[in-house]
Amino acid sequence: MIEITAKLIRGPVYFSGEVIECLVTFSNPPNPIHQISQSHSDIFESLAWASAQVHCQCSTNSKIVFSEKLNMTAQLAAINANTTFAPWQQDNGHVVLNTKPKILFCDLRLSPGENIYRETIPSDAPPSYRGHAVKYSYKITVGTQRVNTAIKLLRVPFRVLSLSELPEVTACNDSVDLSPNNPFMETQHRDTPLDVALQTLQNLTARRSPNFYNITNGRGRIVRFCLFKNSYKLGEDIVGTFDFSNATVSCAQVSVALQSEEHISEEYRRGKTSTPTLVSYNKHHEMCMGLKYSHLVLPIPLHVTPDFTTDLMTLKWRLHFEFVTTSKLVEVPNKNTINWQGPLILDVETMIWDLPVHIHPTTTPPNTAQQTRYNI
Repeated sequence: MIEITAKLIRGPVYFSGEVIECLVTFSNPPNPIHQISQSHSDIFESLAWASAQVHCQCSTNSKIVFSEKLNMTAQLAAINANTTFAPWQQDNGHVVLNTKPKILFCDLRLSPGENIYRETIPSDAPPSYRGHAVKYSYKITVGTQRVNTAIKLLRVPFRVLSLSELPEVTACNDSVDLSPNNPFMETQHRDTPLDVALQTLQNLTARRSPNFYNITNGRGRIVRFCLFKNSYKLGEDIVGTFDFSNATVSCAQVSVALQSEEHISEEYRRGKTSTPTLVSYNKHHEMCMGLKYSHLVLPIPLHVTPDFTTDLMTLKWRLHFEFVTTSKLVEVPNKNTINWQGPLILDVETMIWDLPVHIHPTTTPPNTAQQTRYNI
């Protein structure tokens, strides 16, 4: 029996454009039942070959997306689709990314051995995403085969966070260095494109520029809302303030939800409706009758997918506000009020307002390396 173990060296989350490393171990554990009777030649096991490849699979909801058109496009655009090692063919959906298969070995006789498989995720690769109409999933597939037997596959899933939506940095990376070279000094470290992208991400999400919004309806001003910035990283808190002090319309309650918008491209959309699929995540709800000031703290989950765009779809984020207002201004107590009782009945109406925000990847959190076992 040959045992294959695959372990992602730096955890299961990676950026687009980053190098992913997977430690693949092929071992031939002794069989205790027949250990005494085995000859020296029986100890060895033979494998004809082993290969590894990264692929991204896209599966769609056929009620919303023209799957037939996508499959035709995928067959024309697929890379390395004519090789014998085509692990994606056993999965649902179509392949949107294939790396070149890498041969780990040929004609191996085991004693235990191991190989480190390295591959760079393309910088324009779509992120991992699980939506209502579209799903993008990534796997490293290790395939191996004994002589005259079927191919066995070991799949190692991982997550990709895309950096392709960051604004382009016009840094002077191509400028000529005119400083004198000293052969006795260490070579100065040059930032890789990934380092530059991460620095851009940090600068973009750390920048604070408060924006103020006066929320009104047909009867007057409801509230003044302040959002401290519009670009956030996964895991951050969206923080804002409500100022009801100059309101001319009474607001009984306010709720805010973080929502994703899944837009399918018109070319692949089934039906004429262009309404996006909405998914709500964390929600803030508050009764605000009589309040002059309040605040909003809405955490962004780490498991969601940041903004991204592909030929098939676009994912956007927004804050969805619902204000419950009264038709008449309600007198609220002041510092001289001794006794006050709220109205038993209120004639109310709901006002909806959406504010777009941008969500970007965060620095990859520390993860325990994922280990998957498969016996052949």
